[in-house]
Formats: sequence, C-alpha cells, structure tokens
Amino acid sequence: MGAFVAFPVMSTAVSNTLDRIREIEREIPRTIVRMEKKIVKFPFQRYFLGHQKPEDPKFVPDWKTWPNDSITLSWLGQSTVLINFYGAWILTDPVFSERVGIPVGPITVGPRRMVHAPLQAEDLPPIDLILISHAHMDHTDLPSLRALALSRNNRSRNPKMIVAANTRLVYKELPFQDVQELDWGERQTISLQSDLNVEAIETRHAGWRMPWQPCRSRNEDRGMSYNAYLVKTHDAQGNPHAFVFGGDTGYTKSFHRIGERLRSEHREVDCAIMPIGTYNPWVRTHCNPEQAWRMTLEMNAKTIVPIHWNTYMQSSEPRYEPIEWLRHTVQQKDAIALTEHGQTWALQETVTRQFVH
Repeated sequence: MGAFVAFPVMSTAVSNTLDRIREIEREIPRTIVRMEKKIVKFPFQRYFLGHQKPEDPKFVPDWKTWPNDSITLSWLGQSTVLINFYGAWILTDPVFSERVGIPVGPITVGPRRMVHAPLQAEDLPPIDLILISHAHMDHTDLPSLRALALSRNNRSRNPKMIVAANTRLVYKELPFQDVQELDWGERQTISLQSDLNVEAIETRHAGWRMPWQPCRSRNEDRGMSYNAYLVKTHDAQGNPHAFVFGGDTGYTKSFHRIGERLRSEHREVDCAIMPIGTYNPWVRTHCNPEQAWRMTLEMNAKTIVPIHWNTYMQSSEPRYEPIEWLRHTVQQKDAIALTEHGQTWALQETVTRQFVH
C-alpha cells in the first residue's frame, strides 16, 4: 500500500478526514495498490449552483433488441441502471432529472447533471421491479419516480418497488401501489417470467433524506436505512444467475460474506453494479475505485459495472479520476463492463464477457 502524502499545513477538518481514510484503508488487504489523492476544498458553489449545460451522452441504449435469455444492462447515469434479467425488467435508483435536490418554488436547489440521461422515463420498457437503495435525493428523485409511474408503458403495469427499511413514507405520495421495505438480510421472492429472489444487503452509508430525520447510521429509533441488493434467478436450463446492485457504500465486509455464502453454493455473481465516485473526502460512506473492485472480487464476481460518477458534482476528486483509477486497479480490462453513459453490456453465456454498444 502506498504511503500517505504529508502536507506542511493541514486543517483540523482535513486531518480528521485523513484519519478516517487511514481507518478505512486498514481494513483493506495489502494486495491493493493505494493511489493517494490530496484532499482539496469542496466545491460547494458548483455543488449547489451547478456548472455548464449538460453534455449529450455518447450512447443511447436500444433496449428493444435485448434478449430475454441473458442479463443485459445499460448505465443511465448516477446509480440508475436499466436491466433485462432473464426477461424481468429491473430499474435501480431511477433519476432522470437535470437537477436533484430541494424544490424551492419552480426551481430545484442542488447539483446539475454533467451528462444528460440517455433515456427518460417515457422512453423505458414496462418495468417489473424498481430497486431503491436509500432516500438520498440523488437516488430517490421523486419527480423521476412520478414520471416513471405515469409513463405510457407503466401506467397500468404497477411495477413493484423495493425500498430500504423505515423509508416507505418517502414514497407515500407516489402512484405506486406495491412498495415494500426490506431490511438487511431479508428476502423477497417475486413471481415474474421466472421467480426472482431479492435480498437486502447491509452497506456502510446513511439513510436520512433530510439531515434532521432519524437515521440508522446514528443508531436512532426507526432510523431510515440503506441497502444494497442481491438478485437471483435461474435461466430456462435451470442454471443459477445473480447480480448485485451495490447502492451507495463505503468499504464493508458485507459483500465478502455474500461471496463466501455463494462459493459454498458453487455460485457466482454475474456482475456487480458498484459505486466508484464521491469518495473525496467522503470515503467513509463512498468507496473509492480500489475498494469497489475489492468488494466485487470478495462477493465472487468477475465483472464490475461502475456507477455513481461523472453525473452530478458531489465531491472533490477530478471528474474522470474514478474511472482512471479503476482502470489502473483492474488487471483484466474486459472485467470493467462499461465506462460511458448509455453504454450497454451483456453477459455472454460462453463465459466471455464483452462490450455491446
């Protein structure tokens, strides 16, 4: 592990942050090569006021061509991933808005997208299942969820929504009829084309929507929680398949425990959808790219789908540092499923995994 850089002058806040980084990094095995990054002043003005007009995405997924006998997915920005999982259409943390944050009259106070969403709610297929990791506004965007519920493909479909413990009230005004909370370790079987088994995984994050609300991370009664999810099914031949949606998390051993259990069952995770950004200086609750890859390997997955970067300005690291750091860390380059908004990846049943644009 690389040495930490010493700075001649360091504020108390920065010193505390570096102490937290050291604490997290001590939990990581020394096989990881650490690329230390300097803590810089957080850009609050850009965070709240935004920046230039968002760019157009380089790719637009054509979901109508996706097969129903595999797992195919596309990253739509932040933590929003559209997935065809053996015929079941799944959407994670749907956020399509140009800005996310607190509505003040006709405007929203919060960060602005750097890249437009490749698809809007009305462009999506009929959704079977929506997975919400937690209630933070860049993961639970109420205008996006409302647009999704009212879109022509979902208006009469009533997709099922799974959310974290003690967060159901956040969604009470939305026109979804089937909203279920899952706590850590709890499972739900959903009957679709084939049965889906969804299990909530403990992460290292926070769950409040507003800072004054009760939060599990502070051990408060009825604190709002935060999940990752393990989703499993079988294909037409009876072969088991699974993916993990990591939500938002700092480094945690939860995924290692999942991996040990799957290894004992002679199973693996087809792909791990993991966050790689917003770690500087929030590394305690947002893993860095090395930690994301470590957790991917620990959960018995060989492919990472990197999310939660290059969408909203939320931290101090340079815009493209997360993906560059991940590329530096991952030795097998085809193990990184995609690197651009709108790009599509499909699992190849011949065990070869490749890009599909």
